[in-house]
Formats: sequence, structure tokens, C-alpha cells
Amino acid sequence: MLYLCTQMKLIVITGPTGVGKTATAIAVAKALHCDIINADSRQVYRGIPIATSTPTADELAQVPHHLIACKELDEPYNAWQYEQDVMSLLPSLWASGDMAVLCGGSMMYVDAVCNGIDNMPDVQPQVRQAVKLQLAQQGLESLVAELERLDPAYAAVVDRKNPVRVCHAIELCRQTGVPYSTLRTGERKPRPFDIIKVGLTLERSELYDRINRRVDAMMSSSLEDEARRVWPLRHLQSLHTVGLNEMFAHLDGTIDRATAIERIKRNTRVYAKKQLTWFRRDPAIHWLPPGKPEAILQIIQPIH
Repeated sequence: MLYLCTQMKLIVITGPTGVGKTATAIAVAKALHCDIINADSRQVYRGIPIATSTPTADELAQVPHHLIACKELDEPYNAWQYEQDVMSLLPSLWASGDMAVLCGGSMMYVDAVCNGIDNMPDVQPQVRQAVKLQLAQQGLESLVAELERLDPAYAAVVDRKNPVRVCHAIELCRQTGVPYSTLRTGERKPRPFDIIKVGLTLERSELYDRINRRVDAMMSSSLEDEARRVWPLRHLQSLHTVGLNEMFAHLDGTIDRATAIERIKRNTRVYAKKQLTWFRRDPAIHWLPPGKPEAILQIIQPIH
């Protein structure tokens, strides 16, 4: 991978869902005259802009965005592939300047770009299908139990309620015949550019209020209709996300609409708390309130 010089800088704007990352990133990118790279694992997919809070057409028109709505719902995609895509993209962005903004709250995607991620073996389609079938027929609990047998070390640290993580580990255990944890080196890859990390945060009560209001706005923007359009594809991994999971349950008839809305709010708040816990482990992150691009520019300026 060739880069133009050693002074290139990637400005990472991250934080919990609903905090205001998109607006802040756009303001910073406009001030720096640079592009934005999406770091939201669901915004890479087409067809679910409401559920994923994808930037609006007006927002996308203000600053060039990359890796937004670029994958089909049935197209497999993961953090390792995302790392490769971003690292391939950056030289072309830096051809006309020395800055780029990475914006999003998907923890593994941000880490993949900043620290690198292990290159795992490709999973054979029959292995992936078998895991999906077990998840559908026997539930996540059966896969967690299997993971405890195949890889107790990873089972002790994985989020056992996250089907993506659990299924991925099971797939690789079955594919390789060795514990998934033995394939994870944890080695940090050197990057030939500077990384400046900014985390946006609010008082928890204000953040939760923003989340609740955003869910109401999503419902007003026809989230239910969007969920109904993709409901026949609900088995796809790309659609396992807060907002759609609850609406699918409503469309399946297992919960009523009001309950679905309240669960979206609750589960989004839980996810936001998880994001904050994850990101606060990183001492390199500068924590700031949203909507203060000038404060971010002041952090960048000493090394700009």
C-alpha cells in the first residue's frame, strides 16, 4: 500500500448511537475540505436507511461520503473486509489533501481501521448455512453452549447475546477444527498515518432522551414500512439490528406495535451503553460534546 507522505491524518469521530456524530463529522469535514468514510456496520447496506439512520440525501450532498449503502443485504461483509476497503480507499482520498474523517460507532469497524484485525479463513457456505439453521431452529443458547465446549476461552469473554459474534466464532471453530481464540493474535498493525480519535458524549439522561426522540422520528419516517419491505429476508445477518429485530417481532405477531417501539428504545439505550463502555477503554480518545466542530479542529490544529 503506497501513501503520499507520512503526514496524512485520519480523524475518527465516534461515540454512542444517537449522540450526533453525523452532523459533527460533516461540519469537521467541510472545515477541513475532506471526505467522510462511514464506520457503521449496517449503513454499508442498501435498502434500510431508516433503521440504520443513514445520512440523508441532503447530508450526503454536503460532503463526499464513502462505504455508505454500497452492499446488498445478502452480501456477506465483516470487519476484516471493511479494514481492507478503508485501507484501499485512503490513498485516493489523500491524493488531494492530507485529511480524511472516519465517522461511526461500530466498535469492531473503528478498531479494525485503527488497530488492524486478524485475517480469518473464509467460511465455507455449507458451514455458515448450518450455523444459521441451528440459530433459527435451536436458538442462540444452543450455539453458546457449543462455544463453551469448543472454545471456553472465547466463550468467557464474548457477548453471549450477540448472535453475530457467537455465530462467527462457531463457524471458524467448525471450519478450522481449532478454537477461535487461537486464531486471534491481538497484534496491532502499524499505520503509515496519524490517527486522531474524538469521542462524542452527553450526560446519560440527555443521550437517552435523544435516543427516545430519534426512535419516535424513525417511526414517523415509516420504519414499519421499511421493515415490512425486508421482512421476507429477515433471516439475513445484515438485518439483525436494533429497530428491525423488534419490528420483525411485531410483524410476526409476537408483540404489538407499542411494545415494539418501547423495545427499540430500550435496546438502543442498552447498545449505547455498551458502546460507551467499549470506547472508554481507549485512552487515546478525546471526549467532547457533539456539535462542537471548533473544539475538534483545535485538537487537530497543533499537528496540522
